[in-house]
Amino acid sequence: MNPDIFTPPVEQRYFEDYIIGKSHEFGSITVEADEVIAFAKRFDPQPFHTDPEAGKRSIYGGMIASGWHTAALMMRLFVDHYLSHVASLGSPGVDELRWIKPVYPGDALSLRVTVIEANRSRSKPDRGIIRSDIQVLNQHHDVVMTMKALNFLSCRETAETN
Repeated sequence: MNPDIFTPPVEQRYFEDYIIGKSHEFGSITVEADEVIAFAKRFDPQPFHTDPEAGKRSIYGGMIASGWHTAALMMRLFVDHYLSHVASLGSPGVDELRWIKPVYPGDALSLRVTVIEANRSRSKPDRGIIRSDIQVLNQHHDVVMTMKALNFLSCRETAETN
């Protein structure tokens, strides 16, 4: 799949710029061992996330990042590169979050995001909602996490000006 170039840039992107069927790739961000441990100690203190030796003895053969840490790294890339910096109005949630493969310290994660729905609000024509299919990929292009995100965005033009 060849990703499309997103125009305009994220600093000028509005609802109308998210075209159904278009895929975009962004990244990367490196998974750091000290961040894996710190995140896990605070939020998901399972031994295979907090202790390299316990990780080696686990079914994963090494310490792995919490799935929630992977989701946080995904969110960083999503906000930096995909989600409009001028038109984002928040999100009512996500669906179908799946952790497909373990994420290890040293992995370089990137995103492939496909716009699967874009609907302008009938009751509030100054905004719309987009639904995006997100795949988090490691440096081998293996999918390690997937989810579908919903985001509210301001429209560049209201329905009356079209």
